[in-house]
Amino acid sequence: MSNRLVNQTSPYLLQHAHNPVDWFPWGEEAIAKARAENKPILLSIGYSACHWCHVMEHESFEDEATAELMNRLFVNIKVDREERPDLDKIYQFSYQLLNQRGGGWPLNMFLTPDDHTAFFGGTYFPPEARYNMPAFSEILQRVASFYAEHPEDIQKQNASVHEYLTRSEKGSSVDIEMDAMVIDEARRQLEKNYDTKFAGFGAAPKFPHPTNLERLLRHWSSTGRKDQQALNMARTTLHAMASGGMFDQLGGGFCRYSVDAQWMIPHFEKMLYDNGPLLVLYADAYAATGDKAFKRVVEETAGWVMREMQSGDGGYCSSLDADSEGVEGKFYAWQLAEVQQQLNDTEYDIFTRHYGLDRPANFEGAWNLHVFRGLEDIAVELKLDESVVARHLSSARKTLLAARELRVRPRRDEKILTSWNGLMIKGMAVAGRRLGREDLIDSAQQALIFVRENLWVDGRLLATSKGGKAHLMAYLDDYVFMADGVLAMLETRWNDDDLNFLIALMDTVLEHFSAKDENNSTGGGFYFTADDHEQLIQRPRPWMDEALPSGNGIAAQVLLRLGHLLGETRYLDAAEATLKAAWQDVRGFPQAHNALLTAAEEYWYPTETVIMRGPQNLLDEWVSALAVEYAPRRLVLSIPNSAVVLPGALAGYAAPSSGVTAYVCREARCLAPISALATLKECLST
Repeated sequence: MSNRLVNQTSPYLLQHAHNPVDWFPWGEEAIAKARAENKPILLSIGYSACHWCHVMEHESFEDEATAELMNRLFVNIKVDREERPDLDKIYQFSYQLLNQRGGGWPLNMFLTPDDHTAFFGGTYFPPEARYNMPAFSEILQRVASFYAEHPEDIQKQNASVHEYLTRSEKGSSVDIEMDAMVIDEARRQLEKNYDTKFAGFGAAPKFPHPTNLERLLRHWSSTGRKDQQALNMARTTLHAMASGGMFDQLGGGFCRYSVDAQWMIPHFEKMLYDNGPLLVLYADAYAATGDKAFKRVVEETAGWVMREMQSGDGGYCSSLDADSEGVEGKFYAWQLAEVQQQLNDTEYDIFTRHYGLDRPANFEGAWNLHVFRGLEDIAVELKLDESVVARHLSSARKTLLAARELRVRPRRDEKILTSWNGLMIKGMAVAGRRLGREDLIDSAQQALIFVRENLWVDGRLLATSKGGKAHLMAYLDDYVFMADGVLAMLETRWNDDDLNFLIALMDTVLEHFSAKDENNSTGGGFYFTADDHEQLIQRPRPWMDEALPSGNGIAAQVLLRLGHLLGETRYLDAAEATLKAAWQDVRGFPQAHNALLTAAEEYWYPTETVIMRGPQNLLDEWVSALAVEYAPRRLVLSIPNSAVVLPGALAGYAAPSSGVTAYVCREARCLAPISALATLKECLST
């Protein structure tokens, strides 16, 4: 038995290719069938690593009776939200409008066949009535009956939904006044929402929110490092996440979120898009504080990325499933007998105390590793030197990691997404630069080469690649996350072709994604889809950070830095227009717009640019000296003398006849060239 999903490339769609449900991929065939038969569309959106997506598939979509109802009453469309984030954004927002609460996955929305507007929807539905929810089969029958019997009511509701969708596309007036005090307000909101008991923000479930923590670190830096509370909130949260069950204590890398407030038990899926920004965050936190615990997180997460997430072709794969052998978290949890069998007595005594295995089981009769006691405390109790305890713990972790590798592994989603690769290229580049690790930089470079060779076609990006097939028009996030990654690579290792690629990416964003008003003049900011993309019921212009930072926020950041770097005013003007278009939303809820706030900060206080020229062998020492400093409003590029044709303002930075020369520009003025590293460091410290 197979359906129309059998020829798709998405692992998530292929998981459903043999359901008895007559699934269609999103496309004209399904839409035309729904219109011709006047059947509502059941649009089901999920992704391959989603635990509850698997549960609903097993309970409902594999069930013959449920499939018969779905096939008779609806045209059924299955969408991978990672391949089609445009559809996911529209229908998640529609769910919020209809239900007055946030959505999630699986998302099951019922659409009218003529204009594809959602008139009802939900997330997970059980096969029988439970959790205060009716059975899915009952939902199907009720929705079909309501569609047949109440067309006027649906039409009236759809008009309201359309009105809200259209209104959300609009931006602020270009004449709006931007007030820097909003940055302080974001700081106050973050502190108000901070969990003083367990760290992080809000109650369970706890998400990492890298943009929140980046904002706190930047605020601490911008106050001359005087706002110690901002640093403490960031630092304590970073320690809590790294010590908790959300961090893979044996293999490195972070799971999606913690289901509890204590960071103990995660939702076990591992997503590339979480780990890229977290790598940047922990590497920056290490540079800011010198805390070696943060360095270990960077090393272990980067190790996991290279070991488990990088394909043989160089690109980074999307995710690891939450489940193995049909059970969530089974790959990661431990029984005491397993641990005792693998370790010697001393290792066992240390390991169980450190990770809480001497306490009651914390995950369905087993133990998910979570740091409970520090090494100093254990050393005192066991009357051992702390260095000995550390050595035994390291040995135990390696032994158990090797043992875990023999288990049935969670499934890996093999598709390579352009946007997520951009996030991880930046993560690995920043980590490699901060730690002086050429292997991490090499990994990022391999991924960038893969993108340029496979996903950059005729001057445009494609969104996804799997099995040698790249397809789907790229979205705003693909362009700007990749551009941000390329900019990080240029800071790490200069390459003329990478600079040209970066310029081409941002020129395409300006040409195809810029918001235009009715007179076809720039309205400020960027739509999520290009001007030649498939026409959907909404063309979102997203401002808010969600699980990923706002594409408009990252676009403004890159445009500002690139504009100052090249002396290109059209980039600076586009960044300013983006900020003004977003500002009404930013001012209303600053905490939710941190990517745009970072851009605003660099708009008011332009990035300090340091260009170093010289032979590559001499540049390395200068690069290493600056790489360890946390200076978030500084852009450092080391351009070897071999680079002779440079665009824009870069052409004015002459290669020296001997030694290294540094050119420092800040606050719209350039200082005299500097030819001694000590002088440069002194200059930057002021």
